[in-house]
Amino acid sequence: MLENEYQLDYFKREGFVRKICKKCGMPFWTRDPEREICGDAPCEPYQFIGNPLFKRHTVEEMREAYLSYFEKNGHTRVGRYPVAARWRDDIYLTIASIADFQPYVTSGVCPPPANPLTISQPCIRLNDLDNVGRSGRHFTCFEMMAHHAFNTDENTIYWKDHCVELCSGFIESIGGDLNNLTFKENPWFGGGNAGASVEVLMGGLEVATLVFMNLSRKNSGKPQVMIDGKDYYEMPLRIVDTGYGLERFAWASQGTPTAYDAVFPEMIPRLLNSAGMEDTLDNPEVARILGMNAKFAGLMDIRGEKIRDLRQKVADATGVSLTKLEEIIIPMENIYALCDHTRCLAYMLGDLIVPSNVREGYLARLVLRRSIRMMQEAGVDEDLGDLIIAQMEKIGLSQFEQEPSIVREIISREVEKYDATIERGTRTVQRIGQNYVKKSQPVPLDELITLYDSHGIPVELMKKILTETGAEFEIPDDFDSQIADMHSENEGEKPESPLAKYAERIAVLPATRKSYYERPSDMEFEATIIDVIDEYVILDHTLFYPEGGGQPSDTGTFVSTDAMVRVDEVLKSDDVILHKVRTQGLKRGDRIKGVVDEERRWALMRHHSGTHVILRAAKEILGPHVHQAGSQLSTDAARLDIRHYTHITPEQLKQIEIVANRLVMENLLVMIKVEPRTKAEQKFGFALYQGGVPPGKELRVVQMGAEVQACAGTHCQSTGEIGPIKLLRLEHIQDGVERIEFAAGFAALDAMQHLQTLLAASADTLSVQTENLPSSVERFFSEWKDQRKEIERLRAKIAELELSRLEGVTVSGVEVVVKQVDVSRKELVTVAGAVAGRGGVAVLITTADGVGVVASSGVPEKVNAGKLVSEVCAVLGGKGGGKESLAQGAGVDALAVPAALTKAEELVSAWL
Repeated sequence: MLENEYQLDYFKREGFVRKICKKCGMPFWTRDPEREICGDAPCEPYQFIGNPLFKRHTVEEMREAYLSYFEKNGHTRVGRYPVAARWRDDIYLTIASIADFQPYVTSGVCPPPANPLTISQPCIRLNDLDNVGRSGRHFTCFEMMAHHAFNTDENTIYWKDHCVELCSGFIESIGGDLNNLTFKENPWFGGGNAGASVEVLMGGLEVATLVFMNLSRKNSGKPQVMIDGKDYYEMPLRIVDTGYGLERFAWASQGTPTAYDAVFPEMIPRLLNSAGMEDTLDNPEVARILGMNAKFAGLMDIRGEKIRDLRQKVADATGVSLTKLEEIIIPMENIYALCDHTRCLAYMLGDLIVPSNVREGYLARLVLRRSIRMMQEAGVDEDLGDLIIAQMEKIGLSQFEQEPSIVREIISREVEKYDATIERGTRTVQRIGQNYVKKSQPVPLDELITLYDSHGIPVELMKKILTETGAEFEIPDDFDSQIADMHSENEGEKPESPLAKYAERIAVLPATRKSYYERPSDMEFEATIIDVIDEYVILDHTLFYPEGGGQPSDTGTFVSTDAMVRVDEVLKSDDVILHKVRTQGLKRGDRIKGVVDEERRWALMRHHSGTHVILRAAKEILGPHVHQAGSQLSTDAARLDIRHYTHITPEQLKQIEIVANRLVMENLLVMIKVEPRTKAEQKFGFALYQGGVPPGKELRVVQMGAEVQACAGTHCQSTGEIGPIKLLRLEHIQDGVERIEFAAGFAALDAMQHLQTLLAASADTLSVQTENLPSSVERFFSEWKDQRKEIERLRAKIAELELSRLEGVTVSGVEVVVKQVDVSRKELVTVAGAVAGRGGVAVLITTADGVGVVASSGVPEKVNAGKLVSEVCAVLGGKGGGKESLAQGAGVDALAVPAALTKAEELVSAWL
C-alpha cells in the first residue's frame, strides 16, 4: 500500500527503473534495466571480496569521510551518545542512532540538538549474538553512521528525494560506481512507528538503510495506512532516519574476506599468534577456503535455522566437505567473535556499565562470559583485560569515562566469578540431567534457560555434562541470542495508581501550581479548593510535596472556617496534585489554610539532599561508574542503592562518609534550575538520570557542586543545611548492587547518640571505660571460647562415661540399649552413635534440656531408626524422624518417658 511512496523524482531524473527481484520477490530500483536480482544477500553472493567497491578506507578514515561529507552538505556534526541508554526507560542499550533522540525528540516534545545533524553512533545489539564471527558481517557492537532531519509543516528540512540524493553523493564521493547501486523497497515499522524505507545495496551487501518515518499507531485523525495488519496514522513529524554501517563500508572498500578482517587488522593477528594459529592465514588452502566461504557468508543467519544445515549450504557452494570447512572455519569464527566481543566490552565498560545480574549489567556479563569461553576454546593465551584495554586504546581513551585500571579490576573479578560459577554449575547440571534420565523425559528448554539465566552455566558446558549423564535435550543454535532478547528491554509492569479510577475526572482539572518549588522553606499557605473527589482534595496551588522519586509525601493540616482536617498523603497525577484527607467537611470553592508538618519536611529534605551528596562521595571514592540503583527516604533514615562491581570495604565506607561530610561543611549552594531537556543533556551528560527518566520537554536540574541530577524532590538550599551525615550500615542486596543506609541532620545526631548509649551500656556491663571496651570484649571472647572448648571436652568425657556404664540386652544376637540418660542431646547422639557403631540398636531419652529422643541402628535393614523414633515420640506427644541408621525427635510429656521406653522395647523386639 506504500508503493506510491517510492515514486521519487530523484529516481526518474537519474534513470532508475523499478524491478521485482526474481529470487526474493521484493521491488527495487536500478539504473540497469537488464538487472533481475535486487543485489541483496542471499539473493546475490558477495561480489566485492577481492574486488573492492570503493577507494580503500580504514574504519577511522571512512568515519571521517562520512561525517565530513554531510558537514559540507549542511549537517551539524553531533558527538556520540553512550552505549548505555540512560535517557531511556524502555531499553538498556543504544541500539541505533535514532535511539539517541527517542522518545522526546522523535515525538516532537523536544527539539533535536541540531537539524539536520550527522553522527557516528556506536550501537550494541545482541539479538544476532550467535551469528557474530560466523556470518562474516554480524557484530554485537557496530557503528551506525547517520544523517537525520526532523521535519514539521512549519519547518521542512528535506525529505525522501534529497535524502536518497545525499546517499548517492556520499557513495560517489568515496569512489563508488552508482551504476552498481540498487535501492530495495522494504517498509519499516517498529516501536509504534512506521514509514517507507529503502535498503541501499551494492555487490550483494546492504550498506545503508534510509527510513522515512512519518506514521504512528497513535490516532491523529489524519489518513491511515495499514501495515502488517495494523492501522497507522500520519505523525506531526516527518523524520529522516538513516543508518550507514561503518564496518560494512570499510569492508566493501577493502574487499577483505570478512568484515572482521577490515575492522580488526591489529587484533586478529594478535589473537592468532596468541592461540598458536599464526600460520593459518599464510596457508594457501586455508586462504582459499576462507575466501570462498566469505563469498557465501550471506547465507549464514542462525535465527530459525540450524548452524550445521547452514554450514552445509556454504560447503556445497564452496565445493569442500563439511568436515574440512568446519576444521578451518570454527577456530577462525572464535577469533573473529572474540575481536568483536572485546570491542563491545570496551564500549560497555568504558561507558560505565557494571556487570551484574540485572538490566544492562546482565547483557555485559553475557558478552563477557562468552568471551572467556571463546578464549578457552581457541586457546588464546592472553589476559582478557589486556585485550579490552587494547580495544579502548584503539578507539581512543578520551572517548570513555571509565579508567582502564578499574576496567582491569572489573574483568579480574568477573573471571573469578565465572570460575566459581563453573564449579558450582557442573554439579547442578549433573543433578538435573540425572533427574530427567530417571523420569525418561528430555530436559525442557525452559529448564535449560533457567540453568543459564539463574546459574550462569555456559551452553557448551551444559551440552557436555548433559550428554555425560545420558539425558536427552535440544539446545537451539541461537540460544544466546534468545537469552539476550529476553533481557534487552525493560518490560516491567508498573503498579496501577490508586488514582486510576478517577482518571477521566482528573483529566479535565487545571494543573496545580507547585508552590513547594517556589517557596521550599515556607510551611503555611492559603489556597482555593478546585475540586473534592471522594477523600482527595485538589487545590489551585500547594506547598505539599506529592510522593515521587523515592521521597514520601508531606503530611499536615487543612483549616477552613468550618473544619480542620488531617492531610495523610499527597499524590500526583500528571500535573494535578491530590491531597488525601482523613475526614470530610471541605467542599469546592472553600478557602483553606494549609500547614505542612515542618519537622517531617525538613527531615525528608535533608535526607533527599543527603542522597545526592553521598552519591557524589561514592563516585569520588569508588569511581565514575557508580550509578544510583534506587533510593528510599524516611524521617529517621534513608537508603541509597548504588551499582558497583564488588563489595564496598569498611575502609571505603569510612572514606565515603568523610567525603560526604566534607561536602556538607563546604556549605555548597544548592542550585536548582529548569532547563530544556536537550540543553541539559548536552551540558551535563546522561549521569543526570540517576533516579529514573523524568517525562516532559524540561528537566528540573539540581546541582550540588560536581553532582548534577534531574530531580523533582525537595532539597535544602545549601549542603550545610543537611547537617551531619552518619552512615549506619552497608548491605550487599544483589550482585552488583550495594545498599548504604544513612541518617542526616537531627536523625544522624539521634543515631550517633544511640550508638553512644549502646557503647556506654556495654562498657558499664563489663565495668570498664568506653575506650577499653574493644580490648575487654576481645579478652572476654577469648576466655569464652576457651571455656566453650573445655565444656565440649567435659561433655565428651561424660558421654564416654555414660557409654561405658550402659548395659543393654541381647535380642536375636543384637545388642539393644533402651534407657533414659540425662545428658544433653548432643551427647545423646554421640552415645547412640557409638552403640550403632558396634552393631547394636539404641533408643535413648533425655529430659536434661526438654524431652529429647535419639534412636540409632547398626542393623537398619531390620530396625529403621527413623520409624522407631517417630513411634516413640508419638507416645511423648511429639514428633521425630530421620535416616534409617540415626534419627532424632522431641516430646512434650516428661511423665510419659517410662511408657515411651516400654514402647521402644516392644518395637525393637518385634522387628528383630
